[in-house]
Amino acid sequence: MLEGGAVADTDGLVRLEGVHAVKHALRFGARLQDATTTDAAAVRQLFAELAPDLPPPGLREVDEETWRRLVGRTLPSPLVAWCERPRWTLADALDRPGPAVLLEDPTHLGNLGAVVRVAAARDAACVLTTGRSDPWHPTCVRAAAGLHLALPVLHVGLDDALAATRAAGRPLVALDDTGASLLADPPAPDAVLALGTERRGLSPALRSAADRHAGIPMRAAVSSLNLATAAAVALYAVPA
Repeated sequence: MLEGGAVADTDGLVRLEGVHAVKHALRFGARLQDATTTDAAAVRQLFAELAPDLPPPGLREVDEETWRRLVGRTLPSPLVAWCERPRWTLADALDRPGPAVLLEDPTHLGNLGAVVRVAAARDAACVLTTGRSDPWHPTCVRAAAGLHLALPVLHVGLDDALAATRAAGRPLVALDDTGASLLADPPAPDAVLALGTERRGLSPALRSAADRHAGIPMRAAVSSLNLATAAAVALYAVPA
């Protein structure tokens, strides 16, 4: 615990920054362990405007000095909260209906969070990530506007992800420029959509494991799309 009863960052907790992140987390079942602000009246007003379906959380108001120690920076809305991180197994995540997203070694935390946001909007089964980046980093949670609580988000090994995809009977679709247009030939509703980094794309191992390759049609001389944009196009190409 921090001074005054605030909860410190730990591996088992999710840090939620701002009203949008907190409202989404609450809508998907989060139980807040702490909600701290410098202006409780302003936060309650924002909840009334942006989330009239929710009662505002219990708030602990602190002074600016305590806020700087706790948060370290200014937020668009002065609210930071913590909740428990959901625990999902890989098998259970892939057992949920809808397409799944597999991100191979994403490196930009903001892009990773934006993928989670669009996957939640599409009601995808889950988002799986491999590599160095923690999908539960506060920057990712902020970019996802708290929607990590809306679906399973797991950091896994590539071999484990591939094995679980096969065990679940889901087709693995590699998104790259060697495949036919996924708009002309949409992936199956239960497809696992694999996306690589914008610079290097997918690894040879993932390419060879794929059941099919699919591309996103682009204007000549445009070499790539932002990772979250590509994920959005692919997810919404999948039949609902």
